[in-house]
Amino acid sequence: MFDRYGGFCFLNNAAIAAQILLDAGIRPAILDVDYHHGNGTQHIFYDRPVLTCSIHADPDANYPFFMGFADETGTGDGAGYNLNLPLADGTTWTVFAGALEQACNRIQQDKAEVLVVPLGVDTYAVDPLGTFALEPADFTALGQMLAKLDIPTLFVMEGGYATHALGNNVVRVLQGFMAHG
Repeated sequence: MFDRYGGFCFLNNAAIAAQILLDAGIRPAILDVDYHHGNGTQHIFYDRPVLTCSIHADPDANYPFFMGFADETGTGDGAGYNLNLPLADGTTWTVFAGALEQACNRIQQDKAEVLVVPLGVDTYAVDPLGTFALEPADFTALGQMLAKLDIPTLFVMEGGYATHALGNNVVRVLQGFMAHG
């Protein structure tokens, strides 16, 4: 994995944050909701007991193509700590919310002390780099679902390329999250 370039970033801020938490003796879980699979994060923690969940586009038809399949669950000490939830092109909130609920249930089972969320809003219906069909109100619902986990949460900005709606969709996630408390 380290022998090839992929993605739009050089530093994996979510993985860096999770490692800092680990080094401080805090048990993190990572929930990547970006349209594209968190292949770098998966690779970093694949053989370590750090719960890493990713809801993303099906890699059979979308980047990164070689990782992000549902049967990739971790190895060694990380066996069972990787949860990939690939979704089909055209995914609407109903389907996305089902995957999100599955990930949230797994996070609760893991008893994570902090949630790190690589927040991509490129799942928006008109995002030029995605094919999902989430609408602005769905981002509010996403924030509300994450808040129900009732654990400290760090949002790390990821993708979103419909620049006219990017700020609005991010704010909706945060408003939904904050409304819980």
